[in-house]
Amino acid sequence: MDRFVRALIQWQAGSRPEPARTLTVAQQRERYAAQAAQFSAGALDAGVETKDQLIDGGDGEFGVRTYLPPTDRGRLVTYLHGGGWAVGDVDTHDPVCRRIATELGAVVVSVDYRRAPEHPYPGPLRDGIAASDWADRAFPGRRHVIAGDSAGGTLAVGIAMHYRDHGGVEFAAQLLVYPVADPQLRFPSARTYGSGYLLEVDDLRWHYEQYVPDPAHRTDPAVDLLGADHRGLPPTVVGTAEFDPLHDEGVELAARLARAGVEVQHVPAPGLVHGYLLMAGVLPAAAVARGNVLAAVERMLTSAPAAQ
Repeated sequence: MDRFVRALIQWQAGSRPEPARTLTVAQQRERYAAQAAQFSAGALDAGVETKDQLIDGGDGEFGVRTYLPPTDRGRLVTYLHGGGWAVGDVDTHDPVCRRIATELGAVVVSVDYRRAPEHPYPGPLRDGIAASDWADRAFPGRRHVIAGDSAGGTLAVGIAMHYRDHGGVEFAAQLLVYPVADPQLRFPSARTYGSGYLLEVDDLRWHYEQYVPDPAHRTDPAVDLLGADHRGLPPTVVGTAEFDPLHDEGVELAARLARAGVEVQHVPAPGLVHGYLLMAGVLPAAAVARGNVLAAVERMLTSAPAAQ
């Protein structure tokens, strides 16, 4: 394990954070935002311009933050933030989106989707679909990547499946960083790294309870990604972290995508834990891992022919 990550885990163990189910949702959001602010300390990418605005999701408005890169290479990324569908927002993931804009030369549309439990499944997914459509119309003619980390990765796949099945937006690639793929939490990493590695499996169960309160919907393809039909999905980069309860399901998702004929690049992050994108400002290994997944997206976009 990376020595800085080990120190971070030891610090967290000393502070004994309360389990998610003992806190209110507001307390959870405040704690997540405070942790994200600590992790993302450091200089922001220079030259990136941003604009916040509201868009119509069909059943109400929600926010998007648009990032304009210092060097525009004709790409577009719609980004869905992590946080278990209940916490996190465009502010917690602001440094992530700034770096994506800079590294890929892309306009990035970060989606401030309405969160559970106030807006359970499929509410956040519907917002993501509406935001992707809005981004595609607002910035036409660009190579469009659908992207997300953790719970945002789950939403990204659901959005890609929606447009595969119903037409409309065509994505050049998917970027999924430590995606949440298996509501049953059946793989060994969920037990091996389920406690004491920053992401607690019981907290993850609480997030599922908020996002999909009806267990009958936990087998829906946009929730149980491992039970979905992966044929016809865009070329995909899957990033995983070694000491992550979700490690094995991310590896399995990459394998199932490949078996379905999807071009896949799996980018492991040795020595790291879940959430490393948010830690890149303070952990050198996390910054390297972030660079590795973005380099994989760059290779994918560069090697594939542009749509006519």
